[in-house]
Amino acid sequence: MTRGKTTSAAPATRGWVSFVGAGPGDPDLLTVRAVDLLRRADVVVTEAPEHTPLVRTLLGLPEPVEGEDGETTTVEAGPELVDGGFGEDGQPLTHAARAKVVVKHAKRGLRVVRLMTGDPFLYASGPEEAQAVAKAGLGFEVVPGVSSVSSVPAYAGVPLTTKDHREITVVTCDGSVDWSRFGDDRTLVLLSGVGQIGEIAPALVAAGRSPQTPVSMTRVGTTTGQETVTSTLEHVAADARAARMAPPAVTVVGKVVDLRETLSWFETKPLFGWRVLVPRTKDQAGPLVQRLRGYGSVPEEVPTISVEPPRNPQQMDKAVRGLVEGRYEWIAFTSVNAVKAVREKFEEYGLDARAFSGLKIAAVGDKTAEAIAAWGLRADLVPTEEQSAAGLLEVWPEYDEVLDPINRVFLPRADIATENLVAGLIDLGWECDDVTAYRTVRATPPPAPVRDAIKSGKFDAVVFTSSSTVRNLVGIAGKPHPSTVIAVIGPATAKTAEEHGLRVDVLAPKPDVEVLADALADFGATRRPGLVEAGQPVTRPSERKPSARRRKAE
Repeated sequence: MTRGKTTSAAPATRGWVSFVGAGPGDPDLLTVRAVDLLRRADVVVTEAPEHTPLVRTLLGLPEPVEGEDGETTTVEAGPELVDGGFGEDGQPLTHAARAKVVVKHAKRGLRVVRLMTGDPFLYASGPEEAQAVAKAGLGFEVVPGVSSVSSVPAYAGVPLTTKDHREITVVTCDGSVDWSRFGDDRTLVLLSGVGQIGEIAPALVAAGRSPQTPVSMTRVGTTTGQETVTSTLEHVAADARAARMAPPAVTVVGKVVDLRETLSWFETKPLFGWRVLVPRTKDQAGPLVQRLRGYGSVPEEVPTISVEPPRNPQQMDKAVRGLVEGRYEWIAFTSVNAVKAVREKFEEYGLDARAFSGLKIAAVGDKTAEAIAAWGLRADLVPTEEQSAAGLLEVWPEYDEVLDPINRVFLPRADIATENLVAGLIDLGWECDDVTAYRTVRATPPPAPVRDAIKSGKFDAVVFTSSSTVRNLVGIAGKPHPSTVIAVIGPATAKTAEEHGLRVDVLAPKPDVEVLADALADFGATRRPGLVEAGQPVTRPSERKPSARRRKAE
């Protein structure tokens, strides 16, 4: 059990239980109501192992820490997380035992969320637990969730009904089903049928169904680990064994399965199932990771850079004072981190955006301009073509003694920034105060399994968002395997990658992390039909053939 916050407010006179459907696996399928209740809960009683990390991620809770007594605890704000899958002795809890856990916490006068896989009232223990809550005189509500019955076939591209097939039957395969009742052509959705499919399929044929009746079997549906086997009643048992299908899986029997060839949308995403390494600063990975996940990949963040304050803050202090005193005509931001560093220094001095009055602001690209806009400021100069230091120089005006009352530029940057921008501005007649606003420090090496995965080709792709991420990843973890697809954000990063012996496969047309993700997705989308046209199976880059590796070695 993980102990979370302790409620200091007086408990309600009557506890309340919300039976909340968590859906089949994809966290994005949680309802808005479910998310709201989780955020306001005092206690969350989980059901499946994946529910605890789901709640932590959703609520932004830290990972638990282990105390000196070996018990795992957290002291930060957040609901108390109670494992409803297993008891303290490690044994699985029955429906009745789990209901007692829910009632016990509700009687404390707390808001309890009972998080359930799928839908609470559809092939779940919700009805039994709700009756126990009602018997205890406690209030409750039911928040329906997306059931695996409909969602898993939908994610497999198998509609359960069409204009020609309107009847469906859901069957829980518990060993006591009379299959002779299902010899017609209605669509069957079979739950818990993986292990029994060898007996179920011939029983349906004996009941009158054609041996050629289409069948689909989808495991861990709605997740990036989803796998679907399509077959017929005659061959499904052998095909399922060959594919090593295992629970949890949903099986569909009927002519609607034939539509999967046309309607498969999830497993055909351009990066479906790709394990993508994202080496960058932790606090900036969000938009990139979200975009990559939307294309079906499994992003894995490995911090390679830690952004730290400068060793000597006096230079920044002096520059900020000069800014307030009107010493500069321009301030040029070459990164989001530079904006953040200056903003933090302003807050330290009790200043706000009004101090920029009369100062011209330049941004190296759109993302930096957005960070400036979030501060309530507007960039006066942003390159529209190449968004880099070189691109900024191309649009930077020459110093004019008549039009420019001051000839000085404040340039807050990283300690490892190149001198090209400074030299270019000097050539244009400007004087620069090139100030170290922050330091980029190499992060600690990732765990050994991650380092091994990088070097042995278990990652399908790596996305580099700067030259420093290339240098630091190679420095702390080694070079990615030659089979790994290398995607980079711009020409400078590409050059650094090539200098480190890496083959660049994808170059973003614009230095933007989301555009970089789009470019990698385009690469994956182009790769898929190429494999199909060549008559090869659609595999991920990490699924290279052993024979190919041997030939390369030879």
